[in-house]
Amino acid sequence: MTSGPVIIGSERSEAGLALGMDLLRQGASALDAVEVTLRACEDNLDDHYIGTGGLPNARGEVELDASIMVGSSRAFGAVGAVRNFPNPISIARAVLEKLPQHSLLVGEGAELFAEEQGFVRAELLTDEAMQIFRAALVASSESVEGENTDAVPGDDRYRIAATEMVRRFLPFDGPWGTVNVIALDEDGEMVVGVSTSGYPWKYPGRVGDSALPGSGNYCDLRYGGAACTGRGELSMRIVGAKMVVDSLAHGEEPAEACGLMLREASLLPDIYRSELRTLCLTPDGRHAGAATQGGSTYNVMTTNSTEPEIYARTQFAS
Repeated sequence: MTSGPVIIGSERSEAGLALGMDLLRQGASALDAVEVTLRACEDNLDDHYIGTGGLPNARGEVELDASIMVGSSRAFGAVGAVRNFPNPISIARAVLEKLPQHSLLVGEGAELFAEEQGFVRAELLTDEAMQIFRAALVASSESVEGENTDAVPGDDRYRIAATEMVRRFLPFDGPWGTVNVIALDEDGEMVVGVSTSGYPWKYPGRVGDSALPGSGNYCDLRYGGAACTGRGELSMRIVGAKMVVDSLAHGEEPAEACGLMLREASLLPDIYRSELRTLCLTPDGRHAGAATQGGSTYNVMTTNSTEPEIYARTQFAS
Protein backbone atom coordinates (compact mmCIF):
# COMPACT_ATOMS: atom_id res chain seq x y z
CA MET A 1 0.00 0.00 0.00
CA THR A 2 1.31 3.44 -0.92
CA SER A 3 0.13 6.64 0.63
CA GLY A 4 0.25 10.40 0.37
CA PRO A 5 0.03 12.54 3.48
CA VAL A 6 -1.84 10.92 6.37
CA ILE A 7 -2.49 12.07 9.91
CA ILE A 8 -3.99 9.93 12.67
CA GLY A 9 -4.81 10.66 16.27
CA SER A 10 -6.31 9.27 19.43
CA GLU A 11 -9.72 10.14 20.78
CA ARG A 12 -10.23 13.93 21.00
CA SER A 13 -7.52 14.66 18.45
CA GLU A 14 -10.38 15.84 16.23
CA ALA A 15 -10.03 19.23 17.95
CA GLY A 16 -6.96 19.86 15.79
CA LEU A 17 -6.63 17.09 13.21
CA ALA A 18 -8.15 19.07 10.33
CA LEU A 19 -5.66 21.88 10.94
CA GLY A 20 -2.81 19.41 10.68
CA MET A 21 -4.16 17.92 7.46
CA ASP A 22 -4.62 21.39 5.95
CA LEU A 23 -0.90 21.96 6.48
CA LEU A 24 0.01 18.59 4.98
CA ARG A 25 -2.08 19.36 1.88
CA GLN A 26 -0.07 22.56 1.47
CA GLY A 27 3.18 20.60 1.54
CA ALA A 28 4.11 21.39 5.13
CA SER A 29 6.21 19.03 7.21
CA ALA A 30 4.88 16.30 9.45
CA LEU A 31 6.61 18.12 12.31
CA ASP A 32 4.55 21.26 11.69
CA ALA A 33 1.35 19.25 11.30
CA VAL A 34 1.80 17.36 14.57
CA GLU A 35 2.63 20.52 16.52
CA VAL A 36 -0.33 22.49 15.14
CA THR A 37 -2.72 19.61 15.78
CA LEU A 38 -1.62 19.12 19.37
CA ARG A 39 -1.57 22.85 20.12
CA ALA A 40 -5.24 23.01 19.14
CA CYS A 41 -5.95 20.06 21.43
CA GLU A 42 -4.01 21.70 24.27
CA ASP A 43 -6.12 24.85 23.82
CA ASN A 44 -9.41 22.92 23.85
CA LEU A 45 -10.96 23.92 27.19
CA ASP A 46 -13.45 21.05 27.02
CA ASP A 47 -10.62 18.52 27.25
CA HIS A 48 -9.48 18.05 30.85
CA TYR A 49 -6.58 15.70 30.13
CA ILE A 50 -4.33 18.01 28.15
CA GLY A 51 -3.14 21.60 28.20
CA THR A 52 -5.17 24.45 29.62
CA GLY A 53 -8.03 23.04 31.69
CA GLY A 54 -6.15 19.83 32.48
CA LEU A 55 -7.00 18.26 35.82
CA PRO A 56 -4.56 19.08 38.62
CA ASN A 57 -2.25 16.93 40.67
CA ALA A 58 -2.88 16.07 44.33
CA ARG A 59 -1.66 19.54 45.32
CA GLY A 60 -4.10 21.30 43.00
CA GLU A 61 -1.53 22.26 40.34
CA VAL A 62 -1.71 21.41 36.64
CA GLU A 63 1.49 19.74 35.39
CA LEU A 64 1.91 18.95 31.71
CA ASP A 65 4.03 16.43 29.76
CA ALA A 66 4.66 16.32 26.00
CA SER A 67 7.05 14.82 23.49
CA ILE A 68 7.74 14.77 19.78
CA MET A 69 9.88 12.37 17.71
CA VAL A 70 11.10 12.45 14.09
CA GLY A 71 11.14 9.14 12.28
CA SER A 72 14.06 9.64 9.91
CA SER A 73 16.57 10.62 12.61
CA ARG A 74 14.80 9.37 15.72
CA ALA A 75 15.53 12.79 17.21
CA PHE A 76 13.42 13.32 20.30
CA GLY A 77 12.35 16.33 22.36
CA ALA A 78 10.24 16.27 25.51
CA VAL A 79 9.21 18.13 28.63
CA GLY A 80 7.70 16.84 31.86
CA ALA A 81 5.94 18.30 34.90
CA VAL A 82 5.69 21.74 33.28
CA ARG A 83 3.51 24.29 35.04
CA ASN A 84 2.01 27.53 33.72
CA PHE A 85 2.85 27.05 30.04
CA PRO A 86 -0.21 26.09 27.98
CA ASN A 87 1.49 24.47 24.96
CA PRO A 88 4.08 21.93 26.10
CA ILE A 89 4.20 20.33 22.64
CA SER A 90 5.82 23.52 21.31
CA ILE A 91 8.33 23.54 24.15
CA ALA A 92 9.12 19.89 23.37
CA ARG A 93 9.74 20.84 19.75
CA ALA A 94 12.02 23.66 20.90
CA VAL A 95 14.02 21.14 22.95
CA LEU A 96 14.29 18.99 19.82
CA GLU A 97 15.49 21.80 17.57
CA LYS A 98 17.21 24.33 19.82
CA LEU A 99 18.70 22.18 22.58
CA PRO A 100 19.87 19.12 20.65
CA GLN A 101 22.42 18.17 23.30
CA HIS A 102 19.45 17.12 25.44
CA SER A 103 16.18 15.29 24.81
CA LEU A 104 14.14 15.79 27.98
CA LEU A 105 13.70 18.69 30.39
CA VAL A 106 11.47 18.55 33.47
CA GLY A 107 10.02 20.85 36.09
CA GLU A 108 11.78 24.14 36.76
CA GLY A 109 14.42 23.48 34.12
CA ALA A 110 11.79 23.01 31.43
CA GLU A 111 10.03 26.16 32.58
CA LEU A 112 13.29 28.15 32.53
CA PHE A 113 13.98 26.93 28.99
CA ALA A 114 10.44 27.89 27.95
CA GLU A 115 10.97 31.41 29.25
CA GLU A 116 14.29 31.67 27.42
CA GLN A 117 12.54 30.67 24.20
CA GLY A 118 9.88 33.36 24.64
CA PHE A 119 6.94 31.18 25.64
CA VAL A 120 4.40 33.07 27.75
CA ARG A 121 3.19 31.89 31.14
CA ALA A 122 -0.54 31.42 31.69
CA GLU A 123 -2.94 30.05 34.28
CA LEU A 124 -3.76 26.45 33.37
CA LEU A 125 -6.28 25.58 36.09
CA THR A 126 -9.71 26.62 34.83
CA ASP A 127 -12.79 27.06 36.99
CA GLU A 128 -14.37 23.94 35.48
CA ALA A 129 -11.31 21.81 36.19
CA MET A 130 -11.21 23.08 39.77
CA GLN A 131 -14.89 22.23 40.21
CA ILE A 132 -14.19 18.69 39.03
CA PHE A 133 -11.24 18.51 41.44
CA ARG A 134 -13.32 19.69 44.40
CA ALA A 135 -16.26 17.44 43.57
CA ALA A 136 -13.96 14.44 43.65
CA LEU A 137 -12.68 15.48 47.04
CA VAL A 138 -16.19 15.83 48.43
CA ALA A 139 -17.19 12.48 46.98
CA SER A 140 -14.72 10.62 49.20
CA SER A 141 -16.34 8.38 51.82
CA GLU A 142 -13.76 9.47 54.39
CA SER A 143 -12.93 12.86 55.78
CA VAL A 144 -9.82 14.35 54.25
CA GLU A 145 -8.64 14.82 57.84
CA GLY A 146 -8.72 11.05 58.32
CA GLU A 147 -10.44 10.63 61.68
CA ASN A 148 -9.77 6.91 62.04
CA THR A 149 -8.48 6.25 65.51
CA ASP A 150 -7.18 8.27 68.45
CA ALA A 151 -4.19 5.96 68.66
CA VAL A 152 -2.68 7.39 65.46
CA PRO A 153 -1.12 10.87 65.50
CA GLY A 154 -3.17 13.45 63.64
CA ASP A 155 -0.67 14.11 60.88
CA ASP A 156 -0.32 10.40 60.15
CA ARG A 157 -4.11 10.01 60.07
CA TYR A 158 -4.32 12.84 57.58
CA ARG A 159 -1.64 11.42 55.29
CA ILE A 160 -3.13 7.92 55.33
CA ALA A 161 -6.64 9.16 54.56
CA ALA A 162 -5.40 11.50 51.84
CA THR A 163 -3.41 8.73 50.18
CA GLU A 164 -6.35 6.34 50.24
CA MET A 165 -8.61 9.03 48.85
CA VAL A 166 -6.33 9.72 45.91
CA ARG A 167 -6.07 5.99 45.17
CA ARG A 168 -9.85 5.79 44.90
CA PHE A 169 -10.14 8.60 42.36
CA LEU A 170 -11.35 7.59 38.93
CA PRO A 171 -11.38 9.70 35.76
CA PHE A 172 -14.41 11.95 35.56
CA ASP A 173 -17.32 10.94 33.33
CA GLY A 174 -16.26 11.92 29.83
CA PRO A 175 -13.59 11.40 27.19
CA TRP A 176 -10.21 11.15 28.85
CA GLY A 177 -6.57 10.30 28.35
CA THR A 178 -3.45 11.49 26.61
CA VAL A 179 -3.74 12.79 23.05
CA ASN A 180 -1.53 11.08 20.42
CA VAL A 181 -0.92 12.34 16.87
CA ILE A 182 1.10 10.68 14.09
CA ALA A 183 1.66 12.38 10.72
CA LEU A 184 3.20 11.29 7.43
CA ASP A 185 4.00 14.11 4.98
CA GLU A 186 4.41 14.21 1.20
CA ASP A 187 8.18 13.77 1.50
CA GLY A 188 7.69 10.52 3.41
CA GLU A 189 8.76 11.91 6.78
CA MET A 190 6.89 10.67 9.85
CA VAL A 191 6.54 12.39 13.23
CA VAL A 192 4.81 11.28 16.43
CA GLY A 193 3.65 13.72 19.10
CA VAL A 194 2.07 13.22 22.51
CA SER A 195 0.63 15.72 25.00
CA THR A 196 -1.08 15.23 28.36
CA SER A 197 -1.80 16.59 31.80
CA GLY A 198 -1.30 13.06 33.10
CA TYR A 199 -3.26 11.20 35.71
CA PRO A 200 -5.57 13.52 37.64
CA TRP A 201 -4.63 13.93 41.30
CA LYS A 202 -1.22 12.40 40.61
CA TYR A 203 1.64 12.85 43.06
CA PRO A 204 3.35 16.18 42.31
CA GLY A 205 6.26 15.69 39.95
CA ARG A 206 4.97 12.44 38.49
CA VAL A 207 6.04 12.09 34.85
CA GLY A 208 4.35 9.38 32.83
CA ASP A 209 5.09 7.61 29.58
CA SER A 210 4.15 10.59 27.41
CA ALA A 211 7.52 12.29 27.96
CA LEU A 212 9.62 9.15 27.51
CA PRO A 213 10.97 7.85 24.19
CA GLY A 214 9.94 4.28 23.57
CA SER A 215 7.23 4.32 26.22
CA GLY A 216 4.56 6.81 25.19
CA ASN A 217 6.04 7.74 21.84
CA TYR A 218 8.34 6.12 19.31
CA CYS A 219 9.01 6.69 15.60
CA ASP A 220 11.38 4.91 13.24
CA LEU A 221 10.78 5.81 9.59
CA ARG A 222 11.92 2.38 8.43
CA TYR A 223 8.97 0.69 10.14
CA GLY A 224 6.46 3.17 11.57
CA GLY A 225 5.40 5.23 14.54
CA ALA A 226 3.35 4.42 17.63
CA ALA A 227 1.97 6.16 20.69
CA CYS A 228 0.17 5.14 23.86
CA THR A 229 -2.43 6.52 26.23
CA GLY A 230 -4.00 5.32 29.46
CA ARG A 231 -2.07 3.59 32.24
CA GLY A 232 1.32 5.08 31.46
CA GLU A 233 3.17 3.19 34.16
CA LEU A 234 2.42 -0.05 32.33
CA SER A 235 3.69 1.30 29.04
CA MET A 236 6.84 2.51 30.78
CA ARG A 237 7.51 -0.94 32.18
CA ILE A 238 7.33 -2.66 28.79
CA VAL A 239 8.56 0.28 26.65
CA GLY A 240 5.20 0.01 24.91
CA ALA A 241 5.46 2.31 21.90
CA LYS A 242 8.78 0.84 20.83
CA MET A 243 7.38 -2.65 21.28
CA VAL A 244 4.70 -1.80 18.72
CA VAL A 245 7.29 -0.46 16.27
CA ASP A 246 9.53 -3.47 16.83
CA SER A 247 6.61 -5.74 15.96
CA LEU A 248 6.08 -3.77 12.75
CA ALA A 249 9.78 -4.26 12.01
CA HIS A 250 9.29 -8.01 12.38
CA GLY A 251 6.53 -7.99 9.79
CA GLU A 252 3.41 -7.90 11.97
CA GLU A 253 0.34 -6.13 10.66
CA PRO A 254 -0.49 -2.86 12.52
CA ALA A 255 -3.45 -4.26 14.47
CA GLU A 256 -1.48 -7.29 15.62
CA ALA A 257 1.51 -5.13 16.55
CA CYS A 258 -0.75 -3.04 18.79
CA GLY A 259 -2.33 -6.13 20.28
CA LEU A 260 0.99 -7.77 21.11
CA MET A 261 1.93 -4.76 23.21
CA LEU A 262 -1.35 -4.83 25.13
CA ARG A 263 -0.99 -8.57 25.73
CA GLU A 264 2.50 -8.04 27.15
CA ALA A 265 1.23 -5.30 29.45
CA SER A 266 -1.55 -7.58 30.65
CA LEU A 267 1.04 -9.98 32.10
CA LEU A 268 2.40 -7.40 34.54
CA PRO A 269 1.08 -7.29 38.11
CA ASP A 270 -0.50 -3.89 38.77
CA ILE A 271 -3.06 -3.16 41.49
CA TYR A 272 -3.78 0.20 39.81
CA ARG A 273 -4.42 -1.31 36.40
CA SER A 274 -6.72 0.74 34.16
CA GLU A 275 -7.31 1.13 30.46
CA LEU A 276 -4.34 1.13 28.08
CA ARG A 277 -4.52 2.06 24.40
CA THR A 278 -2.12 2.35 21.51
CA LEU A 279 -2.15 3.25 17.82
CA CYS A 280 0.36 3.09 14.99
CA LEU A 281 1.04 4.22 11.44
CA THR A 282 3.38 2.67 8.87
CA PRO A 283 5.43 4.48 6.19
CA ASP A 284 3.08 3.13 3.51
CA GLY A 285 0.02 4.53 5.25
CA ARG A 286 -1.39 1.49 7.03
CA HIS A 287 -2.72 2.18 10.51
CA ALA A 288 -4.47 0.56 13.45
CA GLY A 289 -5.41 1.10 17.06
CA ALA A 290 -6.05 -1.25 19.96
CA ALA A 291 -7.44 -0.87 23.48
CA THR A 292 -8.22 -2.92 26.55
CA GLN A 293 -11.78 -1.59 26.61
CA GLY A 294 -14.48 -1.93 24.01
CA GLY A 295 -15.82 1.10 22.18
CA SER A 296 -12.46 2.86 21.86
CA THR A 297 -11.73 4.65 18.60
CA TYR A 298 -9.10 6.69 16.79
CA ASN A 299 -9.22 9.31 14.04
CA VAL A 300 -7.73 9.35 10.54
CA MET A 301 -7.47 12.00 7.83
CA THR A 302 -6.01 11.71 4.33
CA THR A 303 -5.83 14.37 1.65
CA ASN A 304 -9.28 13.22 0.48
CA SER A 305 -10.92 13.56 3.89
CA THR A 306 -13.39 16.35 4.56
CA GLU A 307 -13.41 15.58 8.28
CA PRO A 308 -11.78 13.09 10.64
CA GLU A 309 -12.80 9.51 9.89
CA ILE A 310 -13.45 7.43 13.00
CA TYR A 311 -12.02 3.91 13.19
CA ALA A 312 -12.69 1.34 15.89
CA ARG A 313 -9.75 0.13 17.91
CA THR A 314 -9.40 -3.63 18.22
CA GLN A 315 -10.16 -4.73 21.77
CA PHE A 316 -7.65 -6.91 23.58
CA ALA A 317 -8.29 -8.15 27.12
CA SER A 318 -6.20 -6.56 29.84
